[in-house]
Amino acid sequence: MAEDNPTTVRSETTPNAPQIHSGFEDYLLQKGLVTSEGINKLSISARQSDETLVDALLSAKLFSEEELVKHQSDYFHLPYVDLRGQIVPREILTLMPQNSIANYRFVPFAFDGKVLRVALTNPTDLRALEALEFFAQKKHFIVEIYLTSLSGFQHAISQSKDIAGEVGVALEDIARKEKEFQEKRLKESEKTSVVERSILQAPISKIVDVIIRHAIEERASDIHIEPGEHDLRVRYRIDGILQSSLVVPRSVHLAVVSRIKILSNLKIDEQRLPQDGRFHMQIDRTSVDFRVSTLPTVNGEKIVLRILDKTSGVPTLKDLGVWGLKLRIVEENLKKPHGMMLVTGPTGSGKSTTLYSVLNKLNRIGVNIITLEDPVEYYIEGINQSQVKPEIGMTFSSGLRSILRQDPNIIMVGEIRDSETAELAVHAALTGHLVFSTLHTNDASGALPRLIDMKIDPFLIVASLNVVVAQRLVRRLCNDCKKSEPMPPEAARLVQKELANVPADELMGANLKEPKLYRGAGCGACNNAGYKGRIGIFEVLPMTKPIQEMILEKQGVSKIFAQAQKEGMATMKQDGYAKVLTGVTTIEEVLRSTKE
Repeated sequence: MAEDNPTTVRSETTPNAPQIHSGFEDYLLQKGLVTSEGINKLSISARQSDETLVDALLSAKLFSEEELVKHQSDYFHLPYVDLRGQIVPREILTLMPQNSIANYRFVPFAFDGKVLRVALTNPTDLRALEALEFFAQKKHFIVEIYLTSLSGFQHAISQSKDIAGEVGVALEDIARKEKEFQEKRLKESEKTSVVERSILQAPISKIVDVIIRHAIEERASDIHIEPGEHDLRVRYRIDGILQSSLVVPRSVHLAVVSRIKILSNLKIDEQRLPQDGRFHMQIDRTSVDFRVSTLPTVNGEKIVLRILDKTSGVPTLKDLGVWGLKLRIVEENLKKPHGMMLVTGPTGSGKSTTLYSVLNKLNRIGVNIITLEDPVEYYIEGINQSQVKPEIGMTFSSGLRSILRQDPNIIMVGEIRDSETAELAVHAALTGHLVFSTLHTNDASGALPRLIDMKIDPFLIVASLNVVVAQRLVRRLCNDCKKSEPMPPEAARLVQKELANVPADELMGANLKEPKLYRGAGCGACNNAGYKGRIGIFEVLPMTKPIQEMILEKQGVSKIFAQAQKEGMATMKQDGYAKVLTGVTTIEEVLRSTKE
């Protein structure tokens, strides 16, 4: 459209644009990006679940979010803009009404005094286009339309949000209403407690909602709400590291705790005993489960919310960082008809996620999979998942006995904690079942003496155990801002010595002759942290014949460990160093997670 019309909405199309296809599905088919059968199944699935085709394509993981938006950009002839790594000035974000930005999911990102560039997330939303046309006419701007992903949109609008400011507004609202109630009491009577509670509930709900939304936007895995002597502190665990987020007056503590208890269906009046619960929220396109734990402290109840993103799906073993020879060993052992696989590591090292990944791989119509967990973290369609409840006698050992009467093919026991559970798991593995569980040991070879300590005879270990996986989690470098640099000579010698005898399959293409380090410079996509997300470092110990003989001879852990290395096992530290050289993480992260 013409430049001289100041009330214009225009799109930046390329000249000689190709003919528009009859539908986005046809476009994907003609480009050879999907098959006819695949797109038909996805279209039916989308209609049945009342979601868009774009949502269905993302759920099926046929494209990454950015790839799909680029294809939409090509189809609709709208320029694509990646807002994940951009810092949008606050003065530009405030040019448009915040409620319109939230409702229509578009965001302004550049302005030169005459032309305002706005990024849309849904090019088929006619209401959004009409709102932009109205805005252009009202403000006498030229509005250029671009296309961005939902992640880019959320990153852009998060810059205009200030958690302390938003909570501060709610706190002012509470203070104002409390003052009104005090004045009302003086004029009337003292029968307003129920009314107070209902009216004050709105700003408290807003505080809780802001805390949760910011946690989702910051990719937090946990929210800690901790009462102090004089204030209430909120901290987020992001990529495994706790970060302080907000400090509010102590006066709102009871109301915030009560709000979360109501959401979780917990007893509001019980403040002396710990409680556990869960609740669900739909936040934009994200379906999120929250696992809630309360704990009485000297200053009042502390609450921790574990965030479980249901829309992200269960990651694959490759997504988790199981690569090369380790992946082949694990997959070979998953093909066995019976036996036991153990995953070891400390609390918070990602053991349960690894087991979920394995179960998801084995999940098919002809297999009966039953789990016994504490608690159930992810729900997987087609798997029978149960939760232990020790207070009513449903323990891992009693639950495992019941599971064995349910005709299972595959059993997952959340954790082997005692001799009784260990014995039942071993016997289940010996009687034709595939059994998966976790142990708290420092490394893979440490699982063997731990089982013996639980009164499992060595010959039973040899007969039942297939493979042991040990793991830790390290922060992953941000792909948008990581840069390589030469490795200092001292660090290079350390890494070369550590990886000298590691099989090539385990090095994943790492260059040992000219090793490089990678650093995250910090950008908008990672909130200037240099890291974004986490990945596992692993060691995999298969029960080979020589190792089985050593177990029967009751040889020490150090000898078994040496034999495993001789057979090609890479340790967690070696796996970490290989990931350092390939730009996945940093030496500091590997040393932090593997130090004894």
